[in-house]
Amino acid sequence: MKWYHYLMAFFGGAFTANFVPHFVRGITGSDFPTPFANPPPPVGMSSPVVNVAWALFNLAVGYLLLRFSRATRKEWPGIFVVFIGFAAMSLMLANVFSAIPR
Repeated sequence: MKWYHYLMAFFGGAFTANFVPHFVRGITGSDFPTPFANPPPPVGMSSPVVNVAWALFNLAVGYLLLRFSRATRKEWPGIFVVFIGFAAMSLMLANVFSAIPR
């Protein structure tokens, strides 16, 4: 794999991790911040429909990045980079979303 395949694998994992909270909050009918909230996050919240749309966008981008990154189960360094991207985004999201007032 070339260096940019690893970069795509990292961001593919990150976009896939960002899919999860927006999709879950959207399909459960809860408001949740997205980049489209007014006022901007973490103050403003977006509707469940916007969250599902944002989640599906993240899933599509994550899929495309993972598909073109050439990370396969047979090549463990690529899968490790996907996991690092997923873990980094997950930890960052936990930190950011824990600061949102409930």
